[in-house]
Amino acid sequence: MAELTADPSRPTSSCCSAEAQASCCEPSEKSVCCNERAAGGSCGCSAGPKSEATPGHDIRDIVRERYAQAARAAAHADPGSCGCAPLRTTDEAGAQVFGAVLYDESQSQGATASAVAASLGCGVPTAVADLHLGEAVLDLGSGAGADVLISAQRVGATGRAIGLDMTDEMLELAQSNAVKAGVRNVEFVKGYIEEIPLPDASVDVIVSNCVLNLSGDKPKVLAEAARVLKPGGRFAVSDVIADPDMDDATRRDMAAYTGCIAGALTEPEFRAGLTAAGFTDIEIRETHRVHEHAGSAIVRARKPIERTADGDRAVRLPA
Repeated sequence: MAELTADPSRPTSSCCSAEAQASCCEPSEKSVCCNERAAGGSCGCSAGPKSEATPGHDIRDIVRERYAQAARAAAHADPGSCGCAPLRTTDEAGAQVFGAVLYDESQSQGATASAVAASLGCGVPTAVADLHLGEAVLDLGSGAGADVLISAQRVGATGRAIGLDMTDEMLELAQSNAVKAGVRNVEFVKGYIEEIPLPDASVDVIVSNCVLNLSGDKPKVLAEAARVLKPGGRFAVSDVIADPDMDDATRRDMAAYTGCIAGALTEPEFRAGLTAAGFTDIEIRETHRVHEHAGSAIVRARKPIERTADGDRAVRLPA
C-alpha cells in the first residue's frame, strides 16, 4: 500500500508530529487531542514517534493504525480532514507509482469510482489473475474493496469474491462501496492474512495488492494461502519486491514499512517462500519502479495437483 507521509505545508505541534498523526483522533477531536497531548494528556493520538521497528513495537498494530487513518480520510474525501498525514502515492521524483492511477477504465470495471480512488495498491492483480465465471476469489488485505468488486463482476453471479482485512474502518468503507456497486456476490471478512478464517481448499484464486510485504510473518501468509486454495488454484498478487542491495536504514524505517518498502522480500526470497509453501509455476515480473531500492511486481504461482494412475488428487503441502 501507498506510503503515509507528512504534508510539509501543514504545521504540527510536538504532540502531533507526522508520526503521531498516523494514529490521530477523529476530526472533531483533533484540536482537543493535540492540546491535551501538548499538556501531557492523551485522547488517542500516537504516544510518540514510531519511526523505527524497535523491540516491543507491534508491526501489525502500527500498520492497522496507519490504514485506519487512510480509510477515514477516504471516507471523508479529504486526506487532510483531521490534520493527519495525507496519503503519498508517488515516488521520490513525484511520479505516481501507487493507487488509482494504475487502473485504466477496462481494468476497473465492476468497481465504484470511490473504491478505485481509495486504492493504495502498487498494481492491478485482477488484470493477470485470469478469473473465470463461477470461481471463488479471495483478496488478502482488501482495503476499500476495489479488487473485490472487480473480481465479483468477472466471476459472475455463480461465483463469489471475498475480501479479508483486519481494519474495521477499511471493512466499513469496502461494504459501503459494495452497496454503491449493487453487487450481491461479495463478502468482506475481518481477520489476519496470517490466519485466514476460511476452510481448507475453499477458493480458486487468491489476489492481493501490495499487502503481503506488510506482514511480519510472510512464510505463514504463504502457507495459509496454499491451505485455502483448491488443488490447481492460482496465486496472483501485486507486491513490492526489494532490490538485493536495499540498505539497513531503509528496512528499519517504519514509515517506509507501512509504505510497502521496508518489509518487501527480494525476488529470490519470494521464490523461496512460495516454493517452501508448496507452490509451483512461479513467475515474478517487475512492472514499474516505486522506490530507489524496490519495484512493483506481478507474482503468480499455482497450487499443484498430484498426477496418479487413478487420476488427479490434491498434493500434500508442507506443514
